Amino acid sequence: MLMRKQIAAANWKMNGNAQQAEALLRDVMQQKIKLSDDQVVIFAVPFPFLVTANQQLGKEHNYFIAAQNCSSHASGAYTGEVSAEMLKSIHIKYCIIGHSERREYFSETNAQLAEKINLLLKNEITPIFCCGEPLDIREANGQDKHVEAQVQESLFHLAADDLLKVVIAYEPIWAIGTGKTATTAQAQEMHAFIRSVIAKRYGKEIASEVSILYGGSVKANNAGEIFGAPDVDGGLVGGASLVAKDFIQIIQSLKN
Repeated sequence: MLMRKQIAAANWKMNGNAQQAEALLRDVMQQKIKLSDDQVVIFAVPFPFLVTANQQLGKEHNYFIAAQNCSSHASGAYTGEVSAEMLKSIHIKYCIIGHSERREYFSETNAQLAEKINLLLKNEITPIFCCGEPLDIREANGQDKHVEAQVQESLFHLAADDLLKVVIAYEPIWAIGTGKTATTAQAQEMHAFIRSVIAKRYGKEIASEVSILYGGSVKANNAGEIFGAPDVDGGLVGGASLVAKDFIQIIQSLKN
């Protein structure tokens, strides 16, 4: 059986300057954590730092730099946007799309995200596709329907081979930056549900091979428990990824 990738992905968001970014990356990499073939560490850094961060990582085994977004257009008169082709040209291998902040503040739609998925895959970049429900939908017990629609509308146009090139990140929006964390049971329940949605469309074997990350206030002191859940394949980490010692501990919490 193919082992799903276990992934610790740092989402730095819009934080730090060039010098701070270099220092943070250096502090994590100095720990020299050796990753197995099934473990991956990703740093999603702001656009201005992509090239230097990639150079700083060098050829370290299974460590990668990611972009935090890309355009839903291939090219053209879209001032301020960054295309998937541009990311490929600077050797970026991963890109976050559909983060709750992009959906909320920039009104990104499931249809736009489907376009981004297509462009990233065309340029041989692995999308980290974010999905998840806000507090009002969770309180109304509508999370399953909400997340299922996000997954179906952005991913289900893909052939099975292409779906396997996508990483999914489930983020309960009510647990991001609020100090609230979904219980391990809640995280496992939603990850298993997402896998069941994929299985209905693509079959259980394909569903069992898709890496699904948890992205909701992952911290050094809870990563081990959350990552230990059978359907949780690591985390998309915000605030804790900006503190080297915390992110090092989170990397060390990945399943072997």
